[in-house]
Amino acid sequence: MPLFEPNPQALRPGTKRSPAPDRVPSLHAKGTPRLLREELTELLGAEKVLWKISDLVRYASDASPYRFVPQVVVVAEDIDDISTILSYAHGKGREVVFRAAGTSLNGQAQGEDILVDVRRHWAGVEVLDGGARARIRPGTTVVRANAALAPHGRVLGPDPASAIACTIGGVVANNASGMTAGTTRNSYRTVSSLTFVLPSGTVVDTADPNADAELARAEPRLCAELLALKAEIEADPELTARIRAKYAIKNTNGYRLDAFLDGDTPVRILRGLMVGSEGTFGFISEVVFDTLPLDRAVSTALLFFPSLPAAAAAVPRFTEAGALAVELMDGNTLRASVSVAGVPADWAELPRETAALLVEFRAPDAAALDAYERAAGEVLAGLDLVAPVASVANAFTRDPGRISGYWKARKAFVTAVGGSRPSGTTLITEDFAVPPSRLAEACAALLDLQARHGFDAAVAGHAAHGNLHFLLAFDAADPSDVERYAGFMAEFCKLTVERFDGSLKAEHATGRNIAPFLELEWGTKATDLMWRIKEAVDPDGVLAPRIVLDRDPHAHLRGLKTIPSVERIADPCIECGFCEPTCPSHDLTTTPRQRIVLRREMMRQADGSPVETRLLESYGYDAVDTCAGDSTCKLACPVGIDTGALMKEFRHERHSPREERIAALAAKDFRAVEASARLAVAAADRIGDRVLASVTGLARRAVSTDLVPEWLPELPGAAARRLPRTHRPAAVAVYYPACVNRIFGDPDGDRGPSLPEAVVAVSARAGRPVWIPDDVAGTCCATIWHSKGYERGNEVMANRIVEAAWGWTAGGTLPLVVDASSCTLGIAREVVPYLTEDNRALHAELTVLDSLVWAADELLPRLDVRRRVGSAVVHPTCSMRHLGDEEKLTELARACAEEVVVPADAGCCAFAGDRGMLHPELTAAATAREAAEVTARPFDAHLSANRMCEIGMDRATGRGYGSVLLALERATRP
Repeated sequence: MPLFEPNPQALRPGTKRSPAPDRVPSLHAKGTPRLLREELTELLGAEKVLWKISDLVRYASDASPYRFVPQVVVVAEDIDDISTILSYAHGKGREVVFRAAGTSLNGQAQGEDILVDVRRHWAGVEVLDGGARARIRPGTTVVRANAALAPHGRVLGPDPASAIACTIGGVVANNASGMTAGTTRNSYRTVSSLTFVLPSGTVVDTADPNADAELARAEPRLCAELLALKAEIEADPELTARIRAKYAIKNTNGYRLDAFLDGDTPVRILRGLMVGSEGTFGFISEVVFDTLPLDRAVSTALLFFPSLPAAAAAVPRFTEAGALAVELMDGNTLRASVSVAGVPADWAELPRETAALLVEFRAPDAAALDAYERAAGEVLAGLDLVAPVASVANAFTRDPGRISGYWKARKAFVTAVGGSRPSGTTLITEDFAVPPSRLAEACAALLDLQARHGFDAAVAGHAAHGNLHFLLAFDAADPSDVERYAGFMAEFCKLTVERFDGSLKAEHATGRNIAPFLELEWGTKATDLMWRIKEAVDPDGVLAPRIVLDRDPHAHLRGLKTIPSVERIADPCIECGFCEPTCPSHDLTTTPRQRIVLRREMMRQADGSPVETRLLESYGYDAVDTCAGDSTCKLACPVGIDTGALMKEFRHERHSPREERIAALAAKDFRAVEASARLAVAAADRIGDRVLASVTGLARRAVSTDLVPEWLPELPGAAARRLPRTHRPAAVAVYYPACVNRIFGDPDGDRGPSLPEAVVAVSARAGRPVWIPDDVAGTCCATIWHSKGYERGNEVMANRIVEAAWGWTAGGTLPLVVDASSCTLGIAREVVPYLTEDNRALHAELTVLDSLVWAADELLPRLDVRRRVGSAVVHPTCSMRHLGDEEKLTELARACAEEVVVPADAGCCAFAGDRGMLHPELTAAATAREAAEVTARPFDAHLSANRMCEIGMDRATGRGYGSVLLALERATRP
């Protein structure tokens, strides 16, 4: 065993706890049953079969209130894998559920047998016909698809609030719609064609002119039954009228019976049935969408009303004026939104009864938008609006920043409200629709129903379409609370159907939550038809049983998950999954949501149980070691949960006192450490990569793979021993070369000045000279210690750098310019919690500038660009995202190149200081998609602004990345 191998038991929960009723039983501690694992491994390969108990637990939860632990998880790579899995399930009498993003809210992505991951290998967008159509793979997020369409002025019709995370496969399978889609822009109306795999393994491409002939040969019984069902429905005028009426408002409850009215052949009927089928009819492997115009002229208002019914009553007036979106938010939603970055703090003081409408008009040009605003003004003149707090404006704006803030608050409805729920409670998200003309009446009835059952729910929704969402929190471990929820649901469903003839699921699909109430809404005849459709398409019941159709009247109460309290930083998590696409390790080990899910299962277990022990054994590498610590999950999470910070806390908890002392000594003697590191890098040029790789490999095995970095050939040579000479009297800023730029030199083959020389030169050239202090050696931003969880070392260096910066900048008189974005973030923000009280006061007086901001704001306007390269690709780092200066990188790059490309899949490279050297597989996984984009074509320059990230991208792409400040110096050199 390595000398400093972390002890997994150090992370054993120390709290006193009682085992939860829904804990994973001890008999499942060994994971997938041996025979099942061996058979699937033989068919698919070991790398595609996830079998450890930690794998099963992390896939058991999704954004819904349900939790079902699968027997095995299979990571399918292609259609052949899908067909193999389906064939195996048929032969063995097993069940299959497909899962992509796991953002569905009703348990559709959960299975109790074979769960198939169809996200990891299923991303990709092909823009067709100049953007008029798009061919999209099912693991692609809506945001990623729209990013590909935006340059063509097009957008997808469906726009769910979870667009940052939800994938196209789930959007189509649930017929998700969102803020503006309504009944005309949803998947059912905008899908041009589908390619899907039926339960039998038959592959159907609905765009193929021969599709019906091929289906008739492969599935004659299915074709005959579909046509017979069509004839039966069309022969019943009352049923036909009922079906048309049900889809006049938003409705995703049950199967799309109108597919039989809209489709004239078996393939066209299946195309319609697959939309909203929730994975019960087959696997959707590819979707071709008809896209819509991206109207870029936008005017938006957030309007406040004295009550929810009053706000609802105003909705028709805005829809008649041409508003594309009219979103409703009640007082609970508005107050909870203060946890979202950018939302006015005074919303917390809004009266409970207050409600708001978010109204948006979109137009192709300013003239059309002017007309919309005039119509909106007439509506406003007739409304009784309120302004309970100072931030309320009650006016339309075209300001993109303010509009973005409004939408951020609205889209955070589930997560913000859910994050503020009482600790230990489970969150239910309900979704229903009524005729838009009866929205105000429905709001009043809902508020009365909630009050009678003791719920103080939050309400929001797509008011223009009569579609409301509300959230309920209850304790799933308390039988009486579950009974209270059950009583509410029974009465709510009857109210929606019998009083309003509404839809019990408007856009979230049936799922486990509403399956028992399907017949209440549709009646016996239509429900029996749905059972017959399922039996025709999937006669053996292989796919997703109990997700749409379930005869158990209490099925919605089965599998409700308890939410045990965990560490404070993660406790608000509602497991929505918004964090997952941005996580560097999401294709390697675990995601932020899964890290929290695993921790919660530990809390469900009895102390020392076999399941807890096995989870702890895997958690070290899967969760703690392979977390990049970049905290981009915090940016994606609407309530700012920083799972990266939690993993750093866990790293600290695994350290022995001896390790903490050694780390603190390294901080105290960092001048010597820095000099030794530079000498070692210089020696590498003489020793050679192979020898160093061998030596570090031995050291990693002897000491620890999480302490000793692996030598990488991409590492550059040593920096010069001396920094450029500068003069303090004329300086307008203090320049702090980060330690990484004092240790490592510039990209191999770069014959120009070093980065410090370039910064000094280009600053002087702009008439903004900088000064490098003589005593920067031995100082650091403290990120080295912070990222590894070494608190004592972090405290030493954090206080040292702040004290030094205070002196260098003459008490904060001059700005401190830092030439590595992660170091800027470290000094500007991350050191603060570790400072003494006196040093916090000093820090508050400092102005810390990233070199990108310095160059873009202070230098570029004063420089003459004399030469540009043809093209440049940039790598925005995660620190730039935290600092909000990504645009500065592209601004500087545009000064240096005629064409600048920001990869659509750009994300954290996960090099994270030295983590990419400790775990090279992490950087390889994190950069795979971005690297594919970068290497698909040549570029004249590859630019970023953080040396270790540049090294990581060098390794990922085989291309030489360098600082954009080096490029700026070359572009402006006389």
